[in-house]
Amino acid sequence: MKIGLYFGSFNPIHHGHLIIASHLVQHTNIEQIWFVVSPQNPLKPTTGMLNEYQRLYLIKIAIEGEKNLRASDIEFGLPKPSYTSNTLAYLAEKHPEHQFSVIMGSDSFQNITRWKNYEYILKNYPLYIYKRPGHEITQSFPDASVTHVHAPLLEISATHIRKNIKNAQSIRYLVPEKVQEEIEKGHYYKK
Repeated sequence: MKIGLYFGSFNPIHHGHLIIASHLVQHTNIEQIWFVVSPQNPLKPTTGMLNEYQRLYLIKIAIEGEKNLRASDIEFGLPKPSYTSNTLAYLAEKHPEHQFSVIMGSDSFQNITRWKNYEYILKNYPLYIYKRPGHEITQSFPDASVTHVHAPLLEISATHIRKNIKNAQSIRYLVPEKVQEEIEKGHYYKK
């Protein structure tokens, strides 16, 4: 099966993430998207981050009933911080029956040369890059398989959602209803 790995903090997952994943499953040769929750991204601070199990649960309730979308805790048992190259090597060994590709925003792609073993990723895995506002795709790597995805984009960020929660403003329509209910029930992002 062709699996697209959508790595991220998902702090929290929102409609922007879901629209991109849905678009990729419908308009590319990717058969299933795995939302890979990163417990600790080496390029991002961990302050204000829900623990990985809470973030995974929010994804699970957001994609409930979607047969082509899956929440993955694969990085929970790997060394921290989470390095995409390590995760890809682990998945290739554990699941030789699948073909994996990496999904990322143009902002992450701009920083790919800062990633551990980025050459290994570029050489061995197809990349699907969606444009993020303010982040043009200017780099090219001749040996890499890079597909530019023209998915419908919403200018929603997890940072904006957390800020709304902290300021007692609505997050309705930014996240799935079940995710909003769980965030409110757990008093997430209030501090």
